[in-house]
Amino acid sequence: MKRLFYISLLTVIMFSCDKDSLQTKSASVEKKPVVFDGIDNSIAPGDNFYNHVNKNWYDNAVIADDQVGVGAYRFLNIPQQGKLKNILEEVSVQKHKKGSVEQMVGDFYASGMDTLSIDKRGIEPIQPILNEVNKIDSVSDLLTFVAQQVKTGDYSMLSPYISPDQKNSQLNILHFSQTGLGLPDRDYYFNEDASSVAIQEAYKTYVTKLFELTGEYNAFAKPDLSAVESAETTYNLEKQLAEAHKTRIERRVIQENYNKLSVADLDKRHANIDWLAILETLGADVDSVDVRQTAYYDKLDTMLKSVPLADWKTYVKAHTISSYDNLLPTAFQDASFAYSKVISGQSELQSRSKRMVRNVDQMIGFALGQLYVKRYFDEAAKERALDLVNNFQIALEKRIKNLEWMSDSTKVKAVEKLYAINKKIGYPDVWRTYDVSIDRSQFFENVVALSKDSYNYNLKQLNKPPNRGEWGTTPSTVTAYYNPSLNEIVFPAGILQAPYFDLYADDAVNYGGIGMVLGHEFTHAFDDQGAQYDKDGNVKNWWTEEDYTKFKAKTQQITDQYYNFTVLDSVHLKGSLTVGENTADNGGIAIAYDAFKITPQGKSDTTIGGFTLDQRFFMSIARIWRVKTRDEYLRNYVATDPHSPPVWRVNGPLMNFTPFYNAFDVKEGDENFRTEEERVRIW
Repeated sequence: MKRLFYISLLTVIMFSCDKDSLQTKSASVEKKPVVFDGIDNSIAPGDNFYNHVNKNWYDNAVIADDQVGVGAYRFLNIPQQGKLKNILEEVSVQKHKKGSVEQMVGDFYASGMDTLSIDKRGIEPIQPILNEVNKIDSVSDLLTFVAQQVKTGDYSMLSPYISPDQKNSQLNILHFSQTGLGLPDRDYYFNEDASSVAIQEAYKTYVTKLFELTGEYNAFAKPDLSAVESAETTYNLEKQLAEAHKTRIERRVIQENYNKLSVADLDKRHANIDWLAILETLGADVDSVDVRQTAYYDKLDTMLKSVPLADWKTYVKAHTISSYDNLLPTAFQDASFAYSKVISGQSELQSRSKRMVRNVDQMIGFALGQLYVKRYFDEAAKERALDLVNNFQIALEKRIKNLEWMSDSTKVKAVEKLYAINKKIGYPDVWRTYDVSIDRSQFFENVVALSKDSYNYNLKQLNKPPNRGEWGTTPSTVTAYYNPSLNEIVFPAGILQAPYFDLYADDAVNYGGIGMVLGHEFTHAFDDQGAQYDKDGNVKNWWTEEDYTKFKAKTQQITDQYYNFTVLDSVHLKGSLTVGENTADNGGIAIAYDAFKITPQGKSDTTIGGFTLDQRFFMSIARIWRVKTRDEYLRNYVATDPHSPPVWRVNGPLMNFTPFYNAFDVKEGDENFRTEEERVRIW
């Protein structure tokens, strides 16, 4: 139910990384070799390398009650939030000039921490919005309301966003995606296993509680409707909408999720969706839009006629309350957590301060990011990271030119695209500003104002060339991504830390750490989706027919291989969902290894800490994915996330990579041994 209106990064690939030390830049730095703790020598490297390196750590790691996991990868954002909290607690108690970065983030944080005032206000902030729902008297009123709500981040029935046209990347256009569900994925409405049923029931209980807390369940044409019945009505409407949703795997098919239609044709197609009125309410002056999943809007159009208006008002009210529940009194947040913990396994609600740090980063993160960069980011790291990125381009160019399965003409195009990639390191050159007035006594109003500001900020970019200086993640976030529409890779300041990058570590550790992630991001430009975009970010075929046929056959091998991998004993990975990330993991390791081998250390045969340099390279790869999660979280992760679980981000690629076999003397009979013919190689 809860989403934000933003400039979308199409098929954005998010994951954590850090930065490496270029030999030329770090020659004068005294290296302090990383000690690999947690190794379990009772597990052979060839049987399960992830566990060989991490099992002792894993067995002793403790997941905090208010967390779903611990370790590296996205869980590095947990200690990262501690740094942001330090900043926010400091600026929130000081006096600052109105409109300054410090005043905005400090007062916003303070407004959200004032739980006494929030609880005292009760449902007063949201009551006017609920009253608007009660006044809805027609389908036209309904659509006007939901279009208005988009501006504050409520995507109950419509999901518009602005991003480059996939066939003309020099122009931002308006897109509409499927939406309207409260469960994590459309499949949850139809699965009948015990875990899915428990999530369904927890969700219904959550929606019931929202109606009870607001007392709005009997406000419509059915005066005897109870909160339970209102929740059931909401759920049943969502399930009908879910029938028209494409699966996550189906949404990976780029050409089938691009449907640019004229507004006139949409009006003819949908008798009950007044597209002209919706676009006017949104403030979008367009004559065509990309309806990415047309089946959803076809279904919505039919249901607007067949479903009673009273039921739609019940549904909209549920989504409205849900979209604001974290801004309301404690009882609403308790209800939300009671539902979410069934999905995640998290046993304790996070402290208010942790949740507010996350809210500040999400709502006004580029203001907070300026303070983070000033306090915690070493400027030298930005230049060194860029040098390293350039180094990896050279390594990938060599790999492309040496590919046996690709023709020379396609290689030329691939190299052109490689060197056209825009590289963003650390933080934006121009900081995004916020046109809002933050009041430390008005938390609800602050969030609404920031949401509207974000909407207007992005709306101004409609029908214009993309802002290529725009960032899709805040500088403090531990993540990285490749964006095919802009042909760019982004490494924010937050990711440039251990275990991915260590200024004082030997190159083997850094190339295995941040190096794998750098290689991963570059490979995304040439995975099953990225390969369909040209160097300018347009969906355009730059391959010969024969080469692309060979490429698809190789990605199918990756897909088939990963379907055989399991977690929690019997939960199989979705190879078709994770194929892009798996391709990038396999390519990332190969590129990082090649880049490492051209450094002086990579060419030497010395040992450090009893390990060869190649062994340390691969051990670093296993260490950066050192993660322990709750089973409930992992089960949902496999169902919904395009990345493989950490264990298979290590073992999967390494079983395909011959230098790993050589480094640890992996032989036939080892559990993860694959013959040369079985090892999948693409890039």
